[in-house]
Amino acid sequence: MSAALPLAAADVYDAQRRLRGVAASTPALSHPTLDDIAGRSVVSKAEALQRTGSFKFRGAYNAVAALSPRERRRGVIGASSGNHAQALALAGRLLGVPVTVVVPHDAPKA
Repeated sequence: MSAALPLAAADVYDAQRRLRGVAASTPALSHPTLDDIAGRSVVSKAEALQRTGSFKFRGAYNAVAALSPRERRRGVIGASSGNHAQALALAGRLLGVPVTVVVPHDAPKA
């Protein structure tokens, strides 16, 4: 995975390959009432059905899976008090990578 921006098509295809069989395939949903309110077709991706309940699993898993074996052994550190923390923790568990999540001291207990 290249860290350079803009992303190349190859980066997207690499991510797709890494996520195949790991990330849930979530549906794209529409609703006539929402379409009427917006005055156009509105489609939303049901990422609440994704592992850990958020789209953030896709990014966290892809980033950890793209690490070299040496980088994986060193582990990863993330800062989050919510969805990204859960996503990173699951990605680390699935890939056998040590994960440390730093949570702000004033984060809600929930």
